[in-house]
Order: sequence, then structure tokens, then C-alpha cells
Amino acid sequence: MIHPTAIIDPKAELADDVSVGPYSIIGPGVQIDSGTSVASHVVINGPSIIGKSNTIYQFASVGEDPQDKKYCNEVTYLEIGDQNIIREYCTIHRGTAQDKGLTRVGSNNLLMAYAHVAHDCEIGNDVVMANGASLAGHVSLDDFAILGGFTLVHQFTRIGKYSFSAMGSSISLDVPPYVMVGGRPTKPFGINSVGLERKGFDAGTVQEIRRAYKTIYKAGLRLEEAIKVLETMSEDTPKIGCLLAFVQDTRRGILR
Repeated sequence: MIHPTAIIDPKAELADDVSVGPYSIIGPGVQIDSGTSVASHVVINGPSIIGKSNTIYQFASVGEDPQDKKYCNEVTYLEIGDQNIIREYCTIHRGTAQDKGLTRVGSNNLLMAYAHVAHDCEIGNDVVMANGASLAGHVSLDDFAILGGFTLVHQFTRIGKYSFSAMGSSISLDVPPYVMVGGRPTKPFGINSVGLERKGFDAGTVQEIRRAYKTIYKAGLRLEEAIKVLETMSEDTPKIGCLLAFVQDTRRGILR
């Protein structure tokens, strides 16, 4: 399961069935759970914990030092869940001491070629980052979000559940759940109705989410006024509660 040209540090811990391809390097403090496959020419540094049944393709760089000038070799961490697909030339960096010292990637995510996850990011589950999508430091990418190719996300930004960004988007403010954004400058363009339908949202719920979107973006209301309307709507449609909580908690402000 371990190619003879691979270099595995004695302080790395790999489950018995982990496979490692030619010329890959796995450093000290790396833990890899069962069923995970590491292709050729991959570099994994630690401290990093990688879960079960992940597939890491050739030339990926996982658990490397953060690209932060304040970083001074502090011990920081990376955690990756289960059943992720990490494609060619992806880069995923550990956290920084200035934040929580941890970068976390959940489970069942697809990170396509050249995707970048910077220090202290938090990625949920069932996320797709298309080719070249890049997260700056401290970004939160919530469950089921999809970033189109070459989407750029500014540091400290949050991307909500089931949202969608078109190719080449440049996101510097929070994107609420269910919202579809695109263009330069990047703007909201309705809800991700196709994605919601694919995830099993019924027509009535999608219609109510669309009405909530119009309350925020089309009704001419200040955000505080829109929140009050959403509070009433969420009583009848629980899925709107997710949207309501997001806009109530935003710190950077939402893309509007």
C-alpha cells in the first residue's frame, strides 16, 4: 500500500489500509485514517488529522504552513473529515495563532484542481469548490455551498448554506444561504432554485425562500426592517430560519 519511493516520517500515523503513491512525502504529526488514498507526488505536513476514505490526487499540498507573514512556526492544526475528494494541485493550509489555530474541512466535499483553502478557514460538508476557487484566511464555507471556477473569497467572509457563485465571482461580503451571486462586481441574482430542487426542497418551500429573498433584496427595506419580516415568515417555513439567523449574525454585512 506504500510505494517504496514514498517518504513517511516515523512520527506519522497511518491506518494499515492507507495507500501512498510514488514520491509522496508525509511529515511528522500527520494522522491518516482507514480507506484514504494518497496519490503520487503529494506533500502532507502536520500537525494534520485526515479522516476516512478520502482521495487525495497527485501534486496536492495539504497541511502546509499558512501564508501569513505573522506566522512564526507556532504549532497549528488542520483537520479533514471523511470521504473528501481533493484534486490535483489543491492547497490546504493549517491555521494561525492569531485565530483559533485550526483549519477545518468537513466531509463529502469536492475540491477541484487548483482550489485553495487558506489558514483558519472552516468548510462544512457537501461543498463543491470548482477549479481555481480560492478562500482567503478565516473564511467560513457552509454546507452544500458551491463556488464556481476561479471564485475569489475575501478574508473573514462567510458563504451560507446552499448558495452558489458563478464563475469568476469576487466575493468580499457575506453571501446568505440559498442566494446565487455572480458578475463583476459580484451581485446577487436570485436564489439557487436548481440546487435546492436537487437537494429535495419541495416547490412550496422554494417559493417561500424566493419570497424571503425578495424581502431582503427587492422590497426596498432596510436590513433591519427585512429581518422583522423574516421573523414572521420563519414561523411558517423553518428553512427560512437558517436565512434569518445568518443575516442577524453577519459581521461584514451581506452582499446586497
